Amino acid sequence: MSRYARMFVWIAGIAALGAGVLVQQAARAAETPEKKVKVLLVTGGEIHDWKGVGQAVQETLEKYGRFDVTKVENDLGAFQAERLKPYDMVVFYWTLGTLTPEQKQGITEFVKGGKGFVTFHSGADSFRGDKDWHDFVGGHFVGHPAYRPYPVTIVDKAHPILKGVDGFTITDEQYYLDYNKDKIKVLATGPGPREGAEPMPAIWVQPLGQGRIFYMGFGHDAKAARDANFQKILPRATLWAAGAESLEARP
Repeated sequence: MSRYARMFVWIAGIAALGAGVLVQQAARAAETPEKKVKVLLVTGGEIHDWKGVGQAVQETLEKYGRFDVTKVENDLGAFQAERLKPYDMVVFYWTLGTLTPEQKQGITEFVKGGKGFVTFHSGADSFRGDKDWHDFVGGHFVGHPAYRPYPVTIVDKAHPILKGVDGFTITDEQYYLDYNKDKIKVLATGPGPREGAEPMPAIWVQPLGQGRIFYMGFGHDAKAARDANFQKILPRATLWAAGAESLEARP
């Protein structure tokens, strides 16, 4: 065998070995399931159908294939630091109520330390009069018109949560909000409270320490929480707030 032939055989062997290693790595990756985001879903309070909404949200997240969801009902003790440790994310739906200093510190430090927090609709009407909570969420409820269809305009189409999402109409109870313009980043808006008024934020995000907070005005009841746009946006927002690189579903 000539020197060139021996060299060819040697190169071919190295290539085959490399290909074998790549195949083995791909097989191991396929055998190793993607780590799911651990979500603590906390629902409760007064006025709203938190049971129906909580069920709809849990089903939406679990169907997405990226989450391991634990649901806690009517228990704000879940915000204590020790109970939050196992989770990457909190998804929160609550109306009224009161937080203890320990609970407030627990959820605040949880997010500041690099975790995520997603809330919607009455998350901006939790713990009325608690300025710390208003600052944490980014705003608070001041009123609402009748439950009705209303248009939603996407303001930041480049944001990962709303990438590929066009403006839409949703039938829901729109919240009018007092909000912190200097801290939040508005991603979508709804109509203002009167003709000619400035549009009202419908979706926003804000940082807190090393963590991320997301708020969406939709989700008054189970029907609204099963709206196709709500079900598309909520899982994306939850992954974004958890710091995931990809926001796509995993069937």
